[in-house]
Amino acid sequence: MGRVTKLVIFVAVFVVLTGSVVILALLPYLVTHSVIDGHIDYQTVYDHREWGLEVKPLSLLTEDGYKLASWELEVDEPKAMIIFLGGLNDPPVSAFWGHARVLGELGYGSLLIEMRSHGESSGQQVYLGYAEHLDILAGIQYIWDRYGDVRTIAFGADLGGVAALNAAGLYLGLSGVISIGAFSSWADLFGDNLYFSGAPLLVAVLEKPFVSWYTLTKFGFDRRFLYPKKQITNLGTRPALLMHSEDDRFVSVLNVERIMQSIHGSG
Repeated sequence: MGRVTKLVIFVAVFVVLTGSVVILALLPYLVTHSVIDGHIDYQTVYDHREWGLEVKPLSLLTEDGYKLASWELEVDEPKAMIIFLGGLNDPPVSAFWGHARVLGELGYGSLLIEMRSHGESSGQQVYLGYAEHLDILAGIQYIWDRYGDVRTIAFGADLGGVAALNAAGLYLGLSGVISIGAFSSWADLFGDNLYFSGAPLLVAVLEKPFVSWYTLTKFGFDRRFLYPKKQITNLGTRPALLMHSEDDRFVSVLNVERIMQSIHGSG
């Protein structure tokens, strides 16, 4: 093989490898940017009056300045308060009015919070769970200001489940957490969906560090541990109920398995 041929092969390999790295590096931005930049309005919302409920509308303010549309189903001397949160694109938090009604009949109060950048709440940036825990903190502070040191549980679906798990890891003021369909980390979810979309497993695995780097540069290095499979290890003896459909097309059941593995690994 001549020197010219070797040089051509070397250049070709270099170009292919460099191009592949560039694509891997840009993909997290191109995909995630379209998901998280901008306000999200739910296509379907539910009226509490359909459930025969009278609720108290609230506006909560987070530590970082977001105004959160919230609604309280009041109960005299509640046994505990449940903070409900909806998902990234679905379900809306108003989907939990049925849960709130049943719990209210059993003596539990409910606070439904529309997360930042969703529905009637302010904001143009979704934080993928890296800051939504502050929305729950605003709810905890409201509850404690009104009811004192009452037991408080965070109950979230999808992104709301991510926020609930992160908040439970950060705030001892939460007595427990319930999560439906939460992802274990954004990098995990990104890699899963890349693989299930037809990409080779190796590509999906190699993509994860680039996704993690993107979220670090986007949301800050100080938030690098704010994802469920890390934060759930901080629960200690507090209870957690994790639910996940095996038929979930957007967040694979692998995510809840990773979260559970983190619990066992920390024990």
